[in-house]
Amino acid sequence: MKIVDIKAFPTSFRVPKENQVSLGIGTMTKRDCVLVKVTTEDGIVGWGESHHARAPGTIGHLVNTTLRGLVLGMDATDTTGIWAKIYKMQLGSHGAGAATAMAMSGLDQALWDIKGKATGWPLYKLLGGTNRPVPAYAGGISLGYQPPDALAAEAVPMVEAGYRALKLRVGDSVKADIARMTAVRRRFGDDIAILTDANTGYSVADARQVMPAMDELNIAWLEEPFPAHDHRSYAMAKGFGRTPLAAGENHYTRFEFHRVIEDGNITILQPDLSKSGGITEVQRIAAAASMWKLPIHPHSSMTGLNQAVSIHFLAAIDNGGYFEADLSVANKFRDDLGSEPWRISKDGCVRPLDKPGIGVEIDEKFLEAHPVIEGPGYV
Repeated sequence: MKIVDIKAFPTSFRVPKENQVSLGIGTMTKRDCVLVKVTTEDGIVGWGESHHARAPGTIGHLVNTTLRGLVLGMDATDTTGIWAKIYKMQLGSHGAGAATAMAMSGLDQALWDIKGKATGWPLYKLLGGTNRPVPAYAGGISLGYQPPDALAAEAVPMVEAGYRALKLRVGDSVKADIARMTAVRRRFGDDIAILTDANTGYSVADARQVMPAMDELNIAWLEEPFPAHDHRSYAMAKGFGRTPLAAGENHYTRFEFHRVIEDGNITILQPDLSKSGGITEVQRIAAAASMWKLPIHPHSSMTGLNQAVSIHFLAAIDNGGYFEADLSVANKFRDDLGSEPWRISKDGCVRPLDKPGIGVEIDEKFLEAHPVIEGPGYV
């Protein structure tokens, strides 16, 4: 099962103004993704998603040049050996750091897709799991900055569809954030879990002011109030209230999660299977977290491919938490790029796909019709 070809497809589409969402890092004006296609000598094709890093052409180029050169000719089933080679030759020293972690994540997913197709097993079964229900929350690029009543109204169809947890965007102003959280809590009562994500938009002073209000509103977590490297601010904020701190989508490999776990300030861990090193590496992160009784709530990336992988993964670990269901409006990467990745049930859960491998069929004509649009995706 030697690898004979590796190709990355950076792709983009513009977001119409009426569908743009504002959050802690700005307003999204376009969506990007990078899909990775791996082909074996047997003709088996696997697909994976590398996070775009807000520089999709760069991530695609890294896959198509450096990683391709390192991995071509290796056994596609040797996911551990391939990961180790990339770490030794690229990631561990002078190797583009987080960009390499993202690039190798999509490659690793594609290799697991190949293993599933070769054996006829769905990914969750390869990983030791079962086809069990996984609780989901309404997330993705949705429920952003808008008037409180409008925000509550946007959430109504999500709750009616079955979601029992919602993630709100905070990091605007403390006053506005509290007003939005309060409106949603009043609208839905205590039966709905409310999660929040600041997208690194808070200062320490903001966190000190907002967290007591979050305690009063029974907020389930405060995600990424600060950048991933700002360990001191996380340590300070831990004492500002009872609301747990969450992070992980911008932590790369088990080596960065090691400090997070041992510090004990962040107790909701959110590695992204398209950013943190792929399935092979996030397995290791989840195992380390389980020793400390910490849950894994994966961050979802852009496409239905990543989202399907996340569900498979959650169905196969013993410390899995929520699946982040991307409910952003008009997401072509979820709706048009591939086959249906998941479906919510009335009990607020999703299940992994039962087809071999990841189970999402990719439309390559979509990739051809949506070439990469370089430049920032948030303004």
